[in-house]
Amino acid sequence: MGRPLIVYLHGFRSSPASWKSRLLGDAMAARGLADRFVCPPLSPVPADAMAAVSAIVEAADGPVTLVGSSLGGHYANHLAEKYDLNAVLINPAVIASLDVGLFVGEHAGFHGGERFVFTPEHAAQLRAQVAPPTPGRYWLLLEEGDEVLDWRQARDYYAGCRQTVLPGGDHSFTRFPEYIPQLIEYAFPG
Repeated sequence: MGRPLIVYLHGFRSSPASWKSRLLGDAMAARGLADRFVCPPLSPVPADAMAAVSAIVEAADGPVTLVGSSLGGHYANHLAEKYDLNAVLINPAVIASLDVGLFVGEHAGFHGGERFVFTPEHAAQLRAQVAPPTPGRYWLLLEEGDEVLDWRQARDYYAGCRQTVLPGGDHSFTRFPEYIPQLIEYAFPG
């Protein structure tokens, strides 16, 4: 059956250099599991991002758990439904509830400042990826202080799923370090 793998999917304008990705990767390495963690750089083109991650999932030699933050949460939902996987969603973007046209335009990445253009076609690709969640498949981590996305949209969209909703915080999910051990146990049961 192979060994489990965690695939971390970063958010819009983020990268594998995000603090959550680095913390989770470091924690996995400290447990001797560095080879069981991957955080690919995601293309700003949604269809390209999902093709690249699909290739990782399909090549995995064991069960895959997706961990997605913000837009990465949307991607994790899409892939979890496509491949029948479990996923941890951290302050996820609920594309079904967002006007993705608001993202159209030029942007700069948070790490390195590379510039990219998000087009109406890209927005349509995101909308085409919306997949209603299967309740037993997800663990939702939300902080009510998210200043970027309305946490209630995720709470309602993922009703019936395991949910951890915490007061305060912000879009980065400030309490992430506290949840790393549970997250690893979720992906590596027993």
